[in-house]
Amino acid sequence: MDWAVPSVPHTMVEEGEVDAEVERFHEARDQVRERLEELKAGTESRLGPVEARIFDPQILMLQDPEVVGGTVRYIRENRLTAARAFDWRMMELQTLWTRTSHPVLLDRLNDLEDLQVRLLNQLLGQSDPFVMESDDGPVVIVARNVTPSMTVQLDPAVVAGIATDRGTRTSHWAILARSQGIPSVVGLGDLSRQAEDGEEVIVDGRIGRVVLDPSEKERQIFRSRRERLELWEDEVDAIAKLEPVTADGHPLALRANLDLPVEAENARRHGAQGVGLLRTEFLVVGRNTMPSEEEQYESYRRVAEAFPGHPVYVRLFDLGGDKFPTFLHMPADQNPFLGWRAVRVLLDEPELFRTQLRATLRATAHGDIRIMVPLVNDVEEILQVRALLDEEEEQLRKDGIPFNRGYKLGVMVETPAAALDAAELARHSDFFSIGTNDLVQYTLAVDRTNARLAKLFNPFHPSVVRQIHMVSRVARAAGIEVSVCGEMAATALGAFLLLGLDISTLSVAWPAVPELKKVLRDVRVEDARRAAGQALAAPTARDVTECLVEALGGAVNLEAYRGRWELELPG
Repeated sequence: MDWAVPSVPHTMVEEGEVDAEVERFHEARDQVRERLEELKAGTESRLGPVEARIFDPQILMLQDPEVVGGTVRYIRENRLTAARAFDWRMMELQTLWTRTSHPVLLDRLNDLEDLQVRLLNQLLGQSDPFVMESDDGPVVIVARNVTPSMTVQLDPAVVAGIATDRGTRTSHWAILARSQGIPSVVGLGDLSRQAEDGEEVIVDGRIGRVVLDPSEKERQIFRSRRERLELWEDEVDAIAKLEPVTADGHPLALRANLDLPVEAENARRHGAQGVGLLRTEFLVVGRNTMPSEEEQYESYRRVAEAFPGHPVYVRLFDLGGDKFPTFLHMPADQNPFLGWRAVRVLLDEPELFRTQLRATLRATAHGDIRIMVPLVNDVEEILQVRALLDEEEEQLRKDGIPFNRGYKLGVMVETPAAALDAAELARHSDFFSIGTNDLVQYTLAVDRTNARLAKLFNPFHPSVVRQIHMVSRVARAAGIEVSVCGEMAATALGAFLLLGLDISTLSVAWPAVPELKKVLRDVRVEDARRAAGQALAAPTARDVTECLVEALGGAVNLEAYRGRWELELPG
């Protein structure tokens, strides 16, 4: 894929050709808009209406007076060709937007550059750079960044993986790539400068690893791992029917983490017993307008109806950090993960929050919808959420709109503050869900999006393990469910440890459900508890992993997890 802003010659037109050049610009603009509308319609039929909205910002930009009027002015005043005038105007806007330093502009700049490439190629009579063909078999895209609209056009039969310098796991394009089954690894710094065309690349989206020009040993490890995963994928239907139970008969609950409603069917096919984490940010990130109550309701209902008889945990908007909707005008925090995010945003934005609460309550009429509040640090926060829910319940009753009055409300335990205050939070919660990604980040003071600190981000750090144990004990004493929905649960060592800490409800990315079930069916709870006891007494993360590896013995092939969190595994 030759996706780059094309070189535009500095060419001028004669005085009598200016009107024709303006008309040529408008014709190209109309052609690009028609193409974007076609792509939007195709995406809607293939992935769904929510996913199709990724083209809206570019469609709107094609009508924006700043874009259109500025280009026309450069043509008329400077007698520039349409391509040169448009290129100048887009560079001008990019410079202007960059100077604001607002975090939401990353997505907007991506859309701006995306549109720049599309329209310039149209004006220059060049082929569509977003159409990818390969005569040499599957390819890996290595780039500074990619855009959502580019991602939905990729053919999974051609694109074997994506690796980017920028972005996070929650970047909109990364979510869309996963929904199409394209492995992706983000935030790699300057990988695009190191990679060369034609170079062999390994992209392992499961463990977040990219290897350029791999050695024969690395190839063998990857082939073995890929073959095993493909075998499990071939056996998905059979594995999905297996009882989620340990080797010694201990029942388990294995649920899926979903980024988009379209993933629900795949999650169910892979054996997920409901949804342990429905991320709702897909409804707002990158949007210019707030999603309506009806739009949210339909999305939540769609997921609930895909899992009859199973719970669906709807996480309220976890905005801030690396997720910014355009319409909210969020501040440019120097430390966004320590700033205005999650429940803090929701309580400060009642219009946004009440709309989501009302939509979620309505969805409870169609299944076991449970409401999960992100990043709770204080009992007062959950009390405020309950008060708002009570008000919206009363309004729904007055309006005669049905909902399930017996729904459950719980909190995500993602900070040391929440873990230490778990006993008090349990008095006001129906369940706990431990988000290990953030819990590790806040406990170890390690930005989980910073590639330079990747080696320090370790969920097996003793302080993290002891907090999880503490929360588990508090939940059992209070008689409420406790689950884990972070990436830790999707690994053999992590799941084994959590089982030993008496957490038998796990939620992972839906492709990982079959392998997780296979792992846990081969282990015994008594072995896991013994290993967890040793882990709780271990002084270092290395000691924690060593005792877990030893306890697992030959029950699980750990080779599949080599490379995750830089774990030192035997062999």
